[in-house]
Amino acid sequence: MVAPELVRKAQAGDRDALITLLREIESHVYRTAYYILNNEQDALDASQEALLRIYTKINSYEEKALFKTWVQRIVTNICIDKFRKAKPTVSIDEHEMTFTAEHNVEHEIMTGYLAKDIREAIDKLPEHHRSVVVLRYLQDFSYHEIAESLNLPLNTVKSYLFRARQQLQSLLQDYQKGGVRG
Repeated sequence: MVAPELVRKAQAGDRDALITLLREIESHVYRTAYYILNNEQDALDASQEALLRIYTKINSYEEKALFKTWVQRIVTNICIDKFRKAKPTVSIDEHEMTFTAEHNVEHEIMTGYLAKDIREAIDKLPEHHRSVVVLRYLQDFSYHEIAESLNLPLNTVKSYLFRARQQLQSLLQDYQKGGVRG
């Protein structure tokens, strides 16, 4: 959690405070971008763009909302813009797995498949459903924080989450039955 005093110092022109602030939120910004875009390079680009925007727009932050909510809105909007502009691509990234005697190999493999299935299912959600799922379940935002971050009514957030959970459940059941992926 970022200290409000650090934000105030950064807004007052304290360059060291601003740099400290950006370093404190950097991993959070990247994690959010990665969960939304599901691509390391795109996430790096989006997080760099978000940090630059925060750097240049720090004075526009008003304490009406939490600082993390303001940051989240910036990151999410940048990711949504990138997502809209992106052309469909096929990822050929492979994940390395290291096996040691103390690990249950079968459990590691099944966990990896489940995580991959969940990630693929989230990727298939409509953009607005994906955003609320990422913020709620991967960033642990409250419904109110999601509503503020995405500038949506609270009931819309609840509705999107409800529909997204239904879609995820259906997609994951299809995967379990050996349904077609992609």
